[in-house]
Amino acid sequence: MAATATIRDLRNRFPKIRRLVEAEGEVLLSESGHTKYRLVLHTEPPGRTAPPVDYWARLTAYQPVSLTAAQSQALHEDNRGDR
Repeated sequence: MAATATIRDLRNRFPKIRRLVEAEGEVLLSESGHTKYRLVLHTEPPGRTAPPVDYWARLTAYQPVSLTAAQSQALHEDNRGDR
């Protein structure tokens, strides 16, 4: 049988409810004496992982062509200000 708790317990004593979910697998939440919600432990479905982020593709999307040495030097000089 699943553990039970109230909405107030969930709001005020979440660490206790979290431990119950981890131990029991599910917790039934009641409101005004009636069971209304069921908390279950989330598990990732097998084989569903996020694809790795391709940072190089992201970088080249923002700047597809490298700056030349002259452009780089001009940018550096503009950023220096009046020193």
